[in-house]
Amino acid sequence: MKVESLCRRDVVGIDAESTLRQAATLMCEEHVGALVVVTGDDPPQVVGIVTDRDLAIDGLGRSGDPLDLKVGHLAKSPPFAVEGSASLQEAAAAMERAGVRRLLVVDPDGGVIGVVAADDLLQAFTEQLEGLARALRANLQREHSERKVFSTSPKPRPVFPLFGTAAVQ
Repeated sequence: MKVESLCRRDVVGIDAESTLRQAATLMCEEHVGALVVVTGDDPPQVVGIVTDRDLAIDGLGRSGDPLDLKVGHLAKSPPFAVEGSASLQEAAAAMERAGVRRLLVVDPDGGVIGVVAADDLLQAFTEQLEGLARALRANLQREHSERKVFSTSPKPRPVFPLFGTAAVQ
């Protein structure tokens, strides 16, 4: 599975000169937990990503009036990205190397096509593991229906009593 198939393409951007209050308001209005921070240039250049966690921990944790702080000062820069053709494992490794929970997803030319979060990867990995678990259960059912059970006379089997030594029953 490729990252581009599960990334969120509803990327919301904000100007680096915007305040934290404006960023929080935009996150609330758009129902997102991260914003792509861009310059006011034409065309805009990506400066980084700012998350709701950045606003709460880095923004409110600073001295002074955090609501007047510019969002560009909190943006994780440089922005970490992965190509849309990358595998889930490659995206997870990129997050690990960068120490981030979100990555920009870019096309081969470097244009942003979406954002992928650790939660997205975790859900995809979980679905893959569920598929593997179903395959294992199906295999056991098939084996049970196709193979004959051999009966032999019962033999003594070892019993392991509490705390101890093996005894034959």
